[in-house]
Amino acid sequence: MFSVRSLIVFIPLLISVSFLFGQTYSLEAIKSAPFPSELVSARVGNKIAWAMDEKGLRNIYVAEGPDFKPRKLTNYAEDDGQEITSISITNNGKWVVFVRGGDHGSNFDGLKPVNPAGKTNPTPVQVWQIPFQGGPLRFISDGDEPSISPINDVVVFIKDGQPWVSKLDTVMNDEFLEIPVPVLKTRGQVSQVKWSPDGSKLAFVANRGDHSFIGWLAYGSNQISWLDPSFSKDSSPRWSPDGKNIAFIRTPATGGSVDSLTLRKRIEWSIRTVALTGEPSKLIWSAPKSYRGSLPTTQGGTNLFWAQNDRITFTSYQDGWPHLYSVPASGGTPLLLTPGDFMVEHVSLGHDGKYLLFDANTGPDALDKDRRHIARVSVDKADMKVLSPGNGNEWTAISVDDHAGYVYIGSSPQKPPQIMVSQGNGSAKSLTADLIPKEYPSNALVEPKQVILKSLDGLTLHGQIFDNSNGTQKKPAIIFIHGGPPRQMLLGWHYSDYYSNAYAVNQYLANLGFVVLSINYRLGIGYGYEFQNPKAAGPLGASEYLDIKAAGEWLAQQSFVDPKKIGLYGGSYGGYLTALGLGRDSKLFAAGVDIHGVHDWANQIKAEEPTDDLHKAPDAEWAANLSFRSSPVSAVATWTSPALLIHADDDRNVPFSQSIDMVNRLLKKKVAIETMVIVDDTHHWMKFSNTLKVFNATANYLKAKLAK
Repeated sequence: MFSVRSLIVFIPLLISVSFLFGQTYSLEAIKSAPFPSELVSARVGNKIAWAMDEKGLRNIYVAEGPDFKPRKLTNYAEDDGQEITSISITNNGKWVVFVRGGDHGSNFDGLKPVNPAGKTNPTPVQVWQIPFQGGPLRFISDGDEPSISPINDVVVFIKDGQPWVSKLDTVMNDEFLEIPVPVLKTRGQVSQVKWSPDGSKLAFVANRGDHSFIGWLAYGSNQISWLDPSFSKDSSPRWSPDGKNIAFIRTPATGGSVDSLTLRKRIEWSIRTVALTGEPSKLIWSAPKSYRGSLPTTQGGTNLFWAQNDRITFTSYQDGWPHLYSVPASGGTPLLLTPGDFMVEHVSLGHDGKYLLFDANTGPDALDKDRRHIARVSVDKADMKVLSPGNGNEWTAISVDDHAGYVYIGSSPQKPPQIMVSQGNGSAKSLTADLIPKEYPSNALVEPKQVILKSLDGLTLHGQIFDNSNGTQKKPAIIFIHGGPPRQMLLGWHYSDYYSNAYAVNQYLANLGFVVLSINYRLGIGYGYEFQNPKAAGPLGASEYLDIKAAGEWLAQQSFVDPKKIGLYGGSYGGYLTALGLGRDSKLFAAGVDIHGVHDWANQIKAEEPTDDLHKAPDAEWAANLSFRSSPVSAVATWTSPALLIHADDDRNVPFSQSIDMVNRLLKKKVAIETMVIVDDTHHWMKFSNTLKVFNATANYLKAKLAK
């Protein structure tokens, strides 16, 4: 996906909030509900922890079975934009370890300090610990990616690209007796540190740019052993239950002659195992040599696990959907665990290693294609069962004991995401319902309706329509376009905080009197491999724009829509498609809000291409021309509709320069634009007050332009 203390440059026009059919609640009210994330459990016992964002105040909560009464563990009291990630609990349940700071959803510079609160000394990315039962916070070190030993007393983390270690229990007067020390130093960037089941050994990945190796060492030793080094990229080390072998993923290294920029490509990959004794690795499974066999890019990637019964489980798109498979650790034919026309996401291995928990867009209701439900399957047989049917969305299920217990995050179209614990017999209890403020307008929210329509080339598209009227009068309409693009908007609250914002805004716009259509265009997930990987998309032809235009034409044909008052808004890739719509079809789209969109693919091609002729791709010139024609900058000449452009200047997904260029082009053409710049925030609106500024400005602008 391509995401702000703020200095605002905002050209006129922010008007009062009510229009059309009257306002029943504010954007602040619908955004008052807390958003949970980072849900984890201890491997022993029934202890859980999660992060909670309450109007920008991010803290850790914990609970313990059997009653699972939530307790606020930290007490950060400022909306300063510092995210909480990588929460984990020691096996003995004594400590909670976490990371505070950074922007882990970024494409680059994710570990640089994030400073939307305008501090003179920005907070670095740091590793912290706190007793599970409560007590003082204890700073461990600057760093990221903590990995707690199974024997509880030490944590390894990454600092400056290398692994460091700190003891957790060695404290006196809240001060460490020992400072963290390096585990090892090696060339490249170290990541993915994994402890062996008995805590005696460490495995890790050393990324050296065009290739990567997997290494291991006995904890406390000074000798690294490299496991079957090759002219490849090795990643995702997974220990066998007995700690004698490691499974990993192998993909081709980069290099060689420059390939075509316009032909479809596949990324080969295989699963291998290797013993610690130094023998060559063994090929367990190799992905089919087809486009569907390419390395999966959905949530969790390959989702590689070494499970019980000597089974290795993974995700593959080989049958056309991202499904779970299982193969014997000795090799053989993989077993498809989750057959059907749906996808799996947020996969976790049960604590006993005998089953997988995940969420999927399937269930007993036909509308479940546009939802997420918790499901479970054994690691050695295709006995999948949907555990949370209904009209809500559920995600991030994790085991809480060695049996069938699990917790997850769940919501309904009206109720915001909450921490839920299974009660047996298909029932569940909310742990965080009491944290929902009274101002949250649950009863005023509409239930979005599924829409199925055809694109201009006949492709079937899904969407969700938000409308709080009876459809008897013509209303202005707005198309929301998600980013990614490998995303899917749902019939309810989204599992991503970025898209939970979008869901809240879509509800708010419906409350103001708009018809809102959220369209799931090609390139997105949830509808199979070919839908996610279409021909001539993005910089190679922008075929996905056919879907946006089709959505606009569909709205124009509805009896309850004013065809002269159809607008667009979206962020990231959605900003790109918003700008493309305004440029190519100003007669159809009367106004739009372009939030940190990509505007010129050609600049990106130029940045990635070698400058010397000997190493240029054979179709470099054709690709550059095609990418320009696929970009909004190529449509400035026909752009007449007014637009609001919003961008944060510390964006680590889409460079701020993309909007600088577009603003200058539009001003030169004298297009009626307004602008908003958010200073020192990122692509993901880390500061809550900036989120409100951006989306209140979005709503106000669309009202001003479409509700006249």
